Amino acid sequence: MLKLSECFKIGLSELENNKIRSFLTTLGIVFGVGSVIAMLSIGEGARRETIEQIELMGTHNIIVNQKARAVSDEDTRTSFSHKLSMEDGESIQAINPYIEYVSPQKEDLYTIIYKSKVVETKVIGTTPSYPATYNSEVQTGRFFGPHHIEGFSNVCVLGAEIKDNLFIYENPLNKEIKIGDQWFRVIGVLASKKITPSGASKLGLRNFNMDIYLPLTTMVYKLEAPIRRGSGFYISRFRGRSYFMSGDESDPFSLNSLTIKIKKDAPMMEAAKLSSAILSRKHHGSEDFEVIIPEELLRQKQKTQRIFNIVMGAIAGISLLVGGIGIMNIMLADVLERTKEIGIRRAVGATKRDILYQFLSEAVLISMIGGVLGIVTGFLLTSIITGYAAWRMVITPFSVVIAFVVSVCVGISFGIFPAKKAAAKDPAETIRYE
Repeated sequence: MLKLSECFKIGLSELENNKIRSFLTTLGIVFGVGSVIAMLSIGEGARRETIEQIELMGTHNIIVNQKARAVSDEDTRTSFSHKLSMEDGESIQAINPYIEYVSPQKEDLYTIIYKSKVVETKVIGTTPSYPATYNSEVQTGRFFGPHHIEGFSNVCVLGAEIKDNLFIYENPLNKEIKIGDQWFRVIGVLASKKITPSGASKLGLRNFNMDIYLPLTTMVYKLEAPIRRGSGFYISRFRGRSYFMSGDESDPFSLNSLTIKIKKDAPMMEAAKLSSAILSRKHHGSEDFEVIIPEELLRQKQKTQRIFNIVMGAIAGISLLVGGIGIMNIMLADVLERTKEIGIRRAVGATKRDILYQFLSEAVLISMIGGVLGIVTGFLLTSIITGYAAWRMVITPFSVVIAFVVSVCVGISFGIFPAKKAAAKDPAETIRYE
């Protein structure tokens, strides 16, 4: 009985004797494996990009955005709503037991001036909880604290990109920039965040790196006070602190958004429903806000991505199927050509199992060689697609192993029938075959 190593050695010599035919047979497996690796790498790249982009919003956050709502004569509920306000955040903080803290944001476009540089960018008025809410790291300096909020301090923190635009070769700390008609001292710079075009378009992410952050009280009291309606000021409480705000109590300033940080292991959907119910009651049922749950967005994106991966995997699998059919076709022709050889081997003592293993080893060798070349092709395809389509593609060890294993399984599956056919031939008839 032939050893398995001997079967592979004989199979390898047969492939060498028919190099061109063996190469053409291998191509089907090569492109099939390459396609599987490329498709899996596209899926993995998209998955990681989605996770990273949604993490910028905070997977443990609930984002409440102000939403414009038309007022009709029949529905006057909007007139009782002040839109999003500091009081909304205070109510959510006080009533919802799942909340760790709430970070309010008010934003607007302003002209920024530093020496001869003039840039128009978004200015965000917020509170000291902002970095923890959005997992933002302070690269240089510090973020403003509660004393800056209470003192209406003219301090600001820059995003990484706006810092590079204004201070190319300078250290921005303690430098003063002009925002609107006010001068602000730079006390910190946030670390850069990678915002992809898909994150901006599909998830509605803004470019955080171009933002400038101010104490919320400073933005409302100093930047916006001259253009606000009403006169005088009113006291607003938030997180146990009192803030002296412009306007009057019947027309408080509105926020653009509230970011609600959920406690660890707290039920996200329950926290979101309770927060939405609190806001709906305070706004008298007016639908002037929308609730976004990044974690839910992530689930939806991953579900869509799984469907995409299945479809792309099926397309790549068809290539392997075609390659397997090619192996079967060539092996059947090989069995016919080597009928007399089979008879001679049987005559000198080879068993049916020996013949089966011999032809099956050739099919497996074709698929293994095709698998190795296919892995190389997959890396090349990934590099080409990444370079020309600018897609993020990630090749994982899993994708390489699974593609190679599938190629070997294809060789075994499509090689077993020709091998069995060769082993089943009658020795007496095969030795007389011309």
